[in-house]
Amino acid sequence: MTEHRSIDSELIEALTAAGDPYLSCDDCFEQTDVAVESLLATDGHLDDPFRVHLLRCPACHDEAVSLAELIGPELGLTPTEATARLDAELVREGAP
Repeated sequence: MTEHRSIDSELIEALTAAGDPYLSCDDCFEQTDVAVESLLATDGHLDDPFRVHLLRCPACHDEAVSLAELIGPELGLTPTEATARLDAELVREGAP
């Protein structure tokens, strides 16, 4: 059975937000391992197409969060710290 979601302001914003720079879910999935590990290991930045996609795609965002929670401890971070670092990068100032 298909789950129905009520239309709320968050869903409206996600559906109408500009998707530029564009990145498909397939392309995002291919980059997730390297991008998330690099972010957590070096305190670097996500490239803009990847970052924008994670902001607009709940499925890919959930995948990135799960990965951050999984590999964070290997890099000396708690799962909560790893997730917080990922989320902070997604909304960093100066990013488009």
